[in-house]
Amino acid sequence: MNKNVISCQINDLSEASEGALFDFANEKTVRHVYNFHLSLPGYRPSPLVRLSGLAGYLGINQLSIKDENLRFDLKAFKVLGASYAMAKCLGEVIGLKDDELTYNNIIAHKSAYDHLTFVTATDGNHGRAVAWAAKLFGCKSVVYMPKGSSPIRLEAIRNYGAEASVTGLNFDDSVMYANQKAQENGWTLLQDTSWEGYEKVPLHIMQGYSTLITESIDLVQENLPTHVFVQAGVGSFAAAIVASLVSLAEGAAPKFIVVEPEGAPCLFESIKKGERVRIKGDLATIMAGLSCGEPSQMGWKILKSAACAFVMCSDEVARRGMKVLGNPLAKDPCVISGESGAVTLGALFEIMTDKDNRKIRKDIGLNSDSSVLLFSTEGDTDPDVYRDIVWA
Repeated sequence: MNKNVISCQINDLSEASEGALFDFANEKTVRHVYNFHLSLPGYRPSPLVRLSGLAGYLGINQLSIKDENLRFDLKAFKVLGASYAMAKCLGEVIGLKDDELTYNNIIAHKSAYDHLTFVTATDGNHGRAVAWAAKLFGCKSVVYMPKGSSPIRLEAIRNYGAEASVTGLNFDDSVMYANQKAQENGWTLLQDTSWEGYEKVPLHIMQGYSTLITESIDLVQENLPTHVFVQAGVGSFAAAIVASLVSLAEGAAPKFIVVEPEGAPCLFESIKKGERVRIKGDLATIMAGLSCGEPSQMGWKILKSAACAFVMCSDEVARRGMKVLGNPLAKDPCVISGESGAVTLGALFEIMTDKDNRKIRKDIGLNSDSSVLLFSTEGDTDPDVYRDIVWA
């Protein structure tokens, strides 16, 4: 029995997208974001890796993957959003404009903000990023993790000075708990999902993610992909990538395919029902970074208007992606990718190699002319889990 299950919902994009939805990722804004990241100590762009051997095996023209395993010492992309959103909060306290927002300009006024505490809920990567950024700028941080969280990821967050603990709640309820604690204690909530009345910080986090595209802009502009697979939890990352590429493409945007775990397919179910819905329960999946039951309000609007398909995958698909990336073909480099990072490659692999997925392949237009862009959003953030999966 094949456990590598793929389900697909095609999105009706017959209605024109609202251009205003993508304005937050306009050229001026992403330039300010990139300049801020350039100012951070130890910053360097993550590599965009070409997998020519695997592309040939899959029967497509080109395959590229952004490898976030080397992002600072955090092994994940999340710090791009957390650091920029935190800098925006501190910039407001100090009185810095966007074009003045640099690491040195911020810490020069440390005494004006070092009393602040940032709080968030996380499955691991976002919380580690918040703790890292708070330590960098000289603030305090409190991090809440949902039940079942990895002890290794918890300890990694504490290593950056955060007060971190595991709740008895799932991710979505942990977010509401963090919000409650922020209000009770006068802390600043730095959460990577949005809801009615809480949009500004999540928007800044999404803007922070645009650097993933800016770093690769020369290569991407030279050969704009035909298809972009983006993994989604609440959808903020996926929406940020979509908005950045739509703005860059100027009318010739790629086809966007959103990938989720079958244990937490909140966007898949939302597009199926035609409205934003919440999935309740334990949201069980090995893809901890994607174990979210309710879409971000802003992320949902963007993805509904621009993603051509929503794909739901079993955990085995993520495992396959990790193994394929970790055991490269021909002269392809090895990419160390965690469960949430590798699921898009796993999905592409299954769509292109399993005859039962022919219809999906046809519906999203994948063929020998296709050029595909993926994002390995995390490395081995839990090394024991990574080794167990890749060695098994």
